[in-house]
Formats: sequence, structure tokens, C-alpha cells
Amino acid sequence: MADPTPAAMRLDRYLWWVRLAKTRSAAQAIAVDGRLRLDGRAIDRAHAGVRPGNVLTFACNGRIRVIRVEALPHRRGPAPEARTCYTDLQNPQDELD
Repeated sequence: MADPTPAAMRLDRYLWWVRLAKTRSAAQAIAVDGRLRLDGRAIDRAHAGVRPGNVLTFACNGRIRVIRVEALPHRRGPAPEARTCYTDLQNPQDELD
């Protein structure tokens, strides 16, 4: 039987499904802005593939987000479910300053 989990997902769809962007068009804007990095490489296209283990760095709501993709979501579910698909790599102490 085939594995139902895809090997990769479009970058814009991932950002939207894990609720890091409010809309798919906002996720596309983040991707094509040219300021998003995927494993250190600048990305300027929304259809770039994201896989578990990738590290994404981008500006979101006035701050820099650094996340590691832990899993690809099966749907755009509630926020607690979405947060299990990534790990925030930023130092929590940075946000307290």
C-alpha cells in the first residue's frame, strides 16, 4: 500500500496550512518576496518544495521566524494541530528582551 503522506509540499501551501500565513495569497507573497530562505538558500517562488527537516527563515508580523519543518500537514486544521508540524528554532529569551 502506498504511503498517503507526500514527500514534499508547495511552500505557499505549507505556510498557509500550518497557519504561518492567514491566506494562501499572503503565503505566496512571503515566498515570492525573495526574503524567505529554505535551508539557507534564498527562495523567490511559491512552488518550491518543502520537506520534513527543512529550515525556513522569513519575516512574519514584524519579526524574523526560523522554523524547522517536522511534518507535512494533511489539512489546514486547528492551530494546535498546525503547530505540531514545525518547531520554532528561535531562542525564547530573544522574545523576552
